[in-house]
Amino acid sequence: MSRRPAAASAIATSGEALPALITETEELAALCARLREERFVTVDTEFMRERTYWPELCLVQLAGDHEVAEVDALAPGLDLAPLGELLADPAVVKVFHAARQDVEIFLLKFDAVPTPLFDTQIAAMVAGFGDQVSYDGLCRSLAGVQIDKAHRFSDWSARPLSPAQLAYAAADVTHLRKIYTALDTKLRREGRLAWVAEEMAALADPATYRQDPETAWEKLRPRTTNRRFLGVLQAVTAWREREAQRINIPRQRLVKDETLLEIAATTPMTAADLARARGISEGFAKGRSGAGLIAAVEAGRALPDDALPEAPKDRAGPPASPALVALLKVLLAAKSEEHNVAPKLLASSDDLDRLASGDGAEVPAMHGWRREVFGEAAQALKTGKLALGVDGKRVKLIPAG
Repeated sequence: MSRRPAAASAIATSGEALPALITETEELAALCARLREERFVTVDTEFMRERTYWPELCLVQLAGDHEVAEVDALAPGLDLAPLGELLADPAVVKVFHAARQDVEIFLLKFDAVPTPLFDTQIAAMVAGFGDQVSYDGLCRSLAGVQIDKAHRFSDWSARPLSPAQLAYAAADVTHLRKIYTALDTKLRREGRLAWVAEEMAALADPATYRQDPETAWEKLRPRTTNRRFLGVLQAVTAWREREAQRINIPRQRLVKDETLLEIAATTPMTAADLARARGISEGFAKGRSGAGLIAAVEAGRALPDDALPEAPKDRAGPPASPALVALLKVLLAAKSEEHNVAPKLLASSDDLDRLASGDGAEVPAMHGWRREVFGEAAQALKTGKLALGVDGKRVKLIPAG
């Protein structure tokens, strides 16, 4: 039988059923069958990752037009396969807010990204609610409610979950229904659903969530052109990624970034040498992980010259003119205001630097809807075909001869 916590009534609105806590496979299958008849389903998760490499899924919150339910992912014997089928159903839009971590969890669990996806954080940026607007911000703006964040840092792996925790978790999908409906209506009216669809493409790509151990070293941003150093760094960083996955602990808890950089520079070949590195204990150095790390150092040192990674290339061409970058920032702000879309979604600071540095910049701002809204005007400004002026309190774009 489903357990319906009394405190969960705090998130229910008039005429709305209290959320069920699903702990059995038959209940989940029946719930998902009902939700597959819906036009959209709002989805959120609660998980733990502080002590593990892989996220531990603890709770899944689901809401259709008329039903809210929570799935205890840690319930003994519960088979989540019906949930995977719901998430894969192309006829039901899966609505998330700030979807990346939730989608990663489902990709790991079901080997597939939920489809089709709609992320209300991205949609809100397209709809003019600013950069990376929070869920509680949208709740205030579009649902007219204030979210209680008291249980934001709960231990979701502890059982039983309290009624207050379940009420808090259910709110994350209950109000999302109204937010999605409002954003969908606004974006359809303004003809911007295609803009959102472009942004969803990256979220829907499984490659977005999969870290290649062989390229993990690039995130450390080493400041050197020594390719032998980079070869060792690549080897030890790839080892850390695989070892952290094997042991299931956070990569930084296994070996910190600064320690890997030190090891790549000193190339320790014995346990005693390794134990001298900052953050490496003698026990670690003499154990299985220490032996694997030393082997990775040896592998990096043994790489032939033609197999060594290339040093990160500096940006080609002369540095960007600070004055031109400043003008592009003004143009970006003006276009953002004109089209009521978040500036960060149109162009990043790096995009502006690249646009100012050369005419052939391959940046998102020069493709798709961004080019129409901002990129073409940026190019016109650079080539003297557009000038900026002031009309009262607003920036004015002035075509030039």
